[in-house]
Amino acid sequence: MTWFFKLNVIDGPLPLTIWGLTIVAVIVVLIRRPSPAWLWRIVIALAVGIGGGAVLVAFVNTSHAFGPAMPYACWFWVPAGFAAILLGIVSLWERRVWRKVVAVLVVILSLLSTTLGVNAAFGVNTTVGSMLGIATDDKIDVLPKPVPTETTSGPLYESWYPPADMPKTGETAVLSGSHAIPATGGFRPRDAVLYLPPAARTANPPRLPLIVMMMGYPGDPDATFIAKALDDLAAKNKGLAPIVIVADQLGVTKSDPVCANTAKYGDVPAYFNTDIPAYATKNLNVLLDHSYWTIMGYSNGGACAFTWATHHPDIWGNIVAISPDEYPGVEWRDEAIKTLFGGDAAKFDALKAEAGIAENPGKFAGHLAVFTVGGADPGYIPGTKRDAKRAEDAGFTTTFHEAPGADHVAGALNTGIPFAMELLYKHLGLSAP
Repeated sequence: MTWFFKLNVIDGPLPLTIWGLTIVAVIVVLIRRPSPAWLWRIVIALAVGIGGGAVLVAFVNTSHAFGPAMPYACWFWVPAGFAAILLGIVSLWERRVWRKVVAVLVVILSLLSTTLGVNAAFGVNTTVGSMLGIATDDKIDVLPKPVPTETTSGPLYESWYPPADMPKTGETAVLSGSHAIPATGGFRPRDAVLYLPPAARTANPPRLPLIVMMMGYPGDPDATFIAKALDDLAAKNKGLAPIVIVADQLGVTKSDPVCANTAKYGDVPAYFNTDIPAYATKNLNVLLDHSYWTIMGYSNGGACAFTWATHHPDIWGNIVAISPDEYPGVEWRDEAIKTLFGGDAAKFDALKAEAGIAENPGKFAGHLAVFTVGGADPGYIPGTKRDAKRAEDAGFTTTFHEAPGADHVAGALNTGIPFAMELLYKHLGLSAP
């Protein structure tokens, strides 16, 4: 079944087939001799479906039930899907058995089409597996053994000469079983995903920079977007790229622990700032100088990244935030304070980057900070700008980038990650400045 979970659900044959079958099935139930009762059923089904779908999208957008506003395409997919589903339901009153069967198919196909359409509008889950929260990367068999610490001075792009048999692309693999990253603070993360660039897959690889990345909420550890960006850059830079761990800040409950240590979810900061660094140092062929280490996140993960970059400047030499939440728990602040901190707002505020900056004055010189946000993501632009200003004032070498026309979902990732990686490459010596 692995092949099924790897099927593309954005623009591959699977969604196109489902959408095509749905259209055919809807046409079949509509082709019949009309009667007043039948016409009224159809009109009511379409009106209720379209109206109800539009109300649902409006409610989700205004209540922020799933974080940011739904993509514009959802204004089509949800009302159209609801209308088609109700059309199938009211067609169950047909006398002929075959028409009842087609009506059932309309309901099923419309559910699938709507789900695939909404997923494609977000564009973050690219396979069946990622939609279902099932990792589709192969589980890693053997971790490359770390080589002795590099002694060559100067940037890697000058000193590294790739062998002729170096792979053209990197590889991703799930860190599970005996290779899983142990969590020691009661937090229960899902398996992380490892990305090894082409240079890391050679017989005598160089030690490489490290990125620890987090995706958003709701979401899964998924290396798809960063692997593509780094493969593209590696192809232009002798196969060089950072080694990446895409780790889980949400946990097996897929909740939002607000990047904190709480009785309910366990010690998330310990996993990222103690367990993962210890694992990477012991098991991965990464540079041991922490100025080459980057904490990175998208949306919810971006809030965690900025928080930990400011609280642990000795661990994280750089920070990349792609369309970040302004601070952990910003979307449900009052409820988070109540349920996770017993009403203690001071404990909640201690999570913020401002607190980390205040604890570590003067410790961010030479630390790169890159903040990106989509130009079509108005809800996130002000907060991202404020975060970038905080980083700049704290002493980070800061860049803020607003990608024209990009939204908060796939657009943010497809524009923000390549932009940030270009800057990070130059900063880390993986490409010429």
